[in-house]
Amino acid sequence: MYLEADVSLYPLAEEYLQHPVHDFIVLIEKQGCSVENGPTSSIVKGESEQLFEALRKGYEQAALKSGCVLIIKICNVCPL
Repeated sequence: MYLEADVSLYPLAEEYLQHPVHDFIVLIEKQGCSVENGPTSSIVKGESEQLFEALRKGYEQAALKSGCVLIIKICNVCPL
């Protein structure tokens, strides 16, 4: 099933927020999902298994470096 997710990663206790966010996006793209970046969130697109696996790996990578919050909204009837 094709999905689109509105994703926001909030690294905690990081001096430069752009580094963990950039690393998260790069990992998501390496997993084969497409990413459209916005000012406070990104739209991630892909097949459900691929998308969920990419988000899991991205979150684990970010969480191993510091505390973080990941907010995800997923839609299966996109684009709206």
